[in-house]
Amino acid sequence: MLVTEIAEITKSKVKICIDYQISFALYKGELRKYGIKKEEELSEEIYNMILKEVLPKRAKLRCMNLLKSRDYTKFQLEEKLKQNHYPEEVIAEALRYVQSYGYIDDIRYAKNYIISANNSKSRKQITLDLMRKGISKEDIETAYGLCEEEEPLVEEEALIEKLLVKKHYCRQEATLQERQKIIRFLFRKGFSLDKIYKAVGQEY
Repeated sequence: MLVTEIAEITKSKVKICIDYQISFALYKGELRKYGIKKEEELSEEIYNMILKEVLPKRAKLRCMNLLKSRDYTKFQLEEKLKQNHYPEEVIAEALRYVQSYGYIDDIRYAKNYIISANNSKSRKQITLDLMRKGISKEDIETAYGLCEEEEPLVEEEALIEKLLVKKHYCRQEATLQERQKIIRFLFRKGFSLDKIYKAVGQEY
């Protein structure tokens, strides 16, 4: 295995390319420790030590430190580790580790997000938000089911009414331009047109 490039990421960290492919990142002190130099061969022993011992431990700690401040989905943690140039097999091991202890749980994450966003966003918008965070439709549906078992969620009609009040919209006095503006606003929020038209007092 030939070390074809050593490129600086930060003042203390570099990425190592082996056989012209980005393989992993190390601290500069580790280059000296393991005797890694550009245009020199990397022994199988050192390579395996880095991939099996050094990086997995570091990736697990990285996940744990991230999870101290807030919840992450599996997808979000995976993206964070990719940004730090961890190899795929190291990322998979780190994610298995935090999952095994219940530190990441996409259904729990979705459930908490639904509860917090239920008073301001439509179900469609919440679903899209969660899918962008890497959560599957199946897990989102499960999370909705769990939420509804514990406490009834705000009905979309009631949420639309709340938003209309917040926007100071009056059905009786609204001009055509004002009505069209509020319809566009609610549609961007993810509400269906039939519910929107009914709420604003316009024929569908």
